Amino acid sequence: MRVLPLHVANKIAAGEVVERPASVVKELVENAIDAGASKVAIAITQGGRKLIAVQDDGCGMSKDDAVLSLERQATSKIRDVTDIEEIDTLGFRGEAIPSIASVSRFSLTTRRADTDEGTFLQVNAGTLAEVRTAGCPPGTRVEVRDLFCNVPARRKFLRAYATEEAHVKSVFTVHALAHPQIAFSLTIDGRELYCLAPANDVRDRVRDIFGSDFLESMLALSPCSATDARRAEIRITGFIERPGMATPTRRDQYVFVNGRPATAACIASAMRDAYPRRPGDARPAAIVFIDLPPGMVDVNVHPTKREVRFRDNSAVRGALVDSIENTLLPRQADTQGRQAQYCDAKQAMPPPQPRPMPPHTPAPPHTPAPPAPAPLPAPAPIQHEIEFASDPSSPRTKPWQWFRFLAQSASGYILIETDSGIVTINPHAARERIAYERLLSGRSVDSSQTLLIPETVKMSPVDAARITASLDDIRGMGFQVEHFGTDTFKIDAVPQLIGALSPSAVLASMAHDLSESGSRHGGARWREELLAKSVAKSFAGASLSLTADGATKLVEELCSCRMPYVCPRGKPVMIFTSTRELDRKFDRN
Repeated sequence: MRVLPLHVANKIAAGEVVERPASVVKELVENAIDAGASKVAIAITQGGRKLIAVQDDGCGMSKDDAVLSLERQATSKIRDVTDIEEIDTLGFRGEAIPSIASVSRFSLTTRRADTDEGTFLQVNAGTLAEVRTAGCPPGTRVEVRDLFCNVPARRKFLRAYATEEAHVKSVFTVHALAHPQIAFSLTIDGRELYCLAPANDVRDRVRDIFGSDFLESMLALSPCSATDARRAEIRITGFIERPGMATPTRRDQYVFVNGRPATAACIASAMRDAYPRRPGDARPAAIVFIDLPPGMVDVNVHPTKREVRFRDNSAVRGALVDSIENTLLPRQADTQGRQAQYCDAKQAMPPPQPRPMPPHTPAPPHTPAPPAPAPLPAPAPIQHEIEFASDPSSPRTKPWQWFRFLAQSASGYILIETDSGIVTINPHAARERIAYERLLSGRSVDSSQTLLIPETVKMSPVDAARITASLDDIRGMGFQVEHFGTDTFKIDAVPQLIGALSPSAVLASMAHDLSESGSRHGGARWREELLAKSVAKSFAGASLSLTADGATKLVEELCSCRMPYVCPRGKPVMIFTSTRELDRKFDRN
């Protein structure tokens, strides 16, 4: 048993605090906010590997405090164990600076407003190299160069520059949302991407980051009802996406607890239960601020403070559910009223009339005592060429030799008769499979549809970075997409097969699925397959009312797919009931 040397302890702490460049940005920005800054400037180079710089105009530090900040557990934010119960700052452990300095070439320049000269110090991989006086404006500037320079194994785990930049943009976004009164700027590789002025209202900050269209799609959260003393101390504010939108344009959820980007299991549960279910269990976009006395929340339960623990989970959950339900109640009642009118209209409709007999089916002779009708002849096999084929050079067997369209149910399912039984088809899942294989085959590029009016879509910084990294693959599927300003894209054309869908919603769905995929690499075409699935599943919520000819065409296209039995997400496209099974169930054996 022995005490670890300081440099080893700092490297271990760095493993918990410093996961990637975005972790460094988070810690330095939180220090700047705690220092009372009104302006925070962030700059990175090469995804943060080469340089991370954060400058603020906060209170600054004296020379002694600057040197002391390099020591572990050196903090000005708590003095006694009881202070941990009432933490109202973002940082408090005193581990960030020494941990970062132990795995980089670290420099700090700082000055208090009441002094004439500041302090500069340099640390190389945990070793203090220089301390001197320096001329500088009030506040603090920290530069972190060559992150993980002395830990090559950690450096190998860093991802591509675009991926690391996306994580930095995410940190920038959440802190800019949490503190709209502070001016924030972000510069990447010498190019200033954001310069956000201070905002009096969080609405202005949301508009600056996500755009006016996004803000208009949101509802301001109503105050929760103070039904008891516990909830009276909990304040819920923010925005949540309007229900009933045809296709969700965003699924990002930002949650802040006392100004800290964080979450807890009870928060996710409340949002899931209070908001109406959506197609595919898509999450609504939300920006939620939960403010409560510091003594009611424990922020010291996670190494990076991502999660918090409430003293009374049920009170927080109840307050959030109450706020969401109060916000959505008038709109839910309105939706239920429209559904009731639809049901009444359905009940007033006359019963469906029987379909006329097919032309090839002989009509029964008109006699008072007709003989038993001759059996229906089997429909002729499909003779014409099926236009949609994934790979004409590799012949494959169709699911059936022939089929005949019978009907489409009121719930939308297609019923067909085949040579070996009855098949029920989900047309949405069928269209997903057809679109997926068509996008992957590259045929959608030849049938792109130019939009009469180009559509522009503004995305969050993180989503925009993901789309930018995948633009070549997106264009390869038949989209004409280009940058149109910071985090904004212009869509000039889309694959013809998705012409009826919202291009901006499809692009947002792609960004969401790219975020869900993480850094998975399942083969050379994993990204193309992921994007094709993302576009294809957009058909799940689209209206699909078919004529008999349209349904027949859909089944023909499905027949030509390599895998017609399941959609790209693995859900069944069809349910087959064989003639033998029908005979058995009707006791005709």
